[in-house]
Amino acid sequence: MTKPDMNSKSPIAGILWMVMTGICFVMVTALVKTLGGSVPAAQSAFLRYVLGLVFLLPIWRELLQTRLTKRQLGLFGIRGAVHAVGVAFWFFAMSRIPIAEVTAMNYLTPVFVTILAAFSLGEKLAIRRILAIVAALAGAALILRPGFRVLDPGHLAMLGTATMFSASYLIAKVVSDELDAKMVVAMLSITVPIGLLPLALMDWITPNFTQVFILFGVALFATVGHYTMTRAFAAAPVSVTQPVTFLQLVWSVIIGALFFAEPPDSFVIAGGAVIMAAVSFITWREARAKKRAVTPLVNATKG
Repeated sequence: MTKPDMNSKSPIAGILWMVMTGICFVMVTALVKTLGGSVPAAQSAFLRYVLGLVFLLPIWRELLQTRLTKRQLGLFGIRGAVHAVGVAFWFFAMSRIPIAEVTAMNYLTPVFVTILAAFSLGEKLAIRRILAIVAALAGAALILRPGFRVLDPGHLAMLGTATMFSASYLIAKVVSDELDAKMVVAMLSITVPIGLLPLALMDWITPNFTQVFILFGVALFATVGHYTMTRAFAAAPVSVTQPVTFLQLVWSVIIGALFFAEPPDSFVIAGGAVIMAAVSFITWREARAKKRAVTPLVNATKG
């Protein structure tokens, strides 16, 4: 039996790349969780982005030669600030609640993008998309179960993360029509640590070697994850790769149970499945309508 060529343009290649993407992003969550809050959330996020700047070195000269307009610089500045808040919320949530819950609630980001696009970009919401959004919100309620258990601040942080990442993604869609993708990613990598610096300095501690090593691992897995995600986009349609992102929840449940003594929660799994099904439906509808995609993959909004 021949091994599938992961560089070819085929659904199998896209699925394999997306499986690798999911593993990378779950490893990001797991590594942050190993810190156990020993490094404040904003500082952890700041150090992750500072350490990640090393991955821009191969394209640094190209970046310096790019000329940006004042409008573009302003949009990048706003995106950096918004994304910085979202990343700080995300790192806080990862240190507070189970990995599976972080992963499941992150599925809300594309849903929030669809809602925000309706208000900010004038996107029309057909009745089927509205029903899909309602289903996704019901899935979130299934995960949170307000009134049936005590909610942790980490759950509220994840709602904040989804909101901030949604706004960040919509700004990215605007500048992506004007600039190369490498510039869009690079400017996010540069502006986010600037936005995080004041938050990090508010509660700064001197990290030890082990903590810095773990945060470098976070930066590495995040960078590799974005690369494999890009390869998945190139290899197969989004409608094929989108459902594969649900495997992230499977990896999260396994890692949480094996390494963090987090027992599987059937409500979280069910809620994540409902949200993922709704996101997949919205994505499929956009592909059928042959519109310029607004709803991103779950991974596309991650830091």
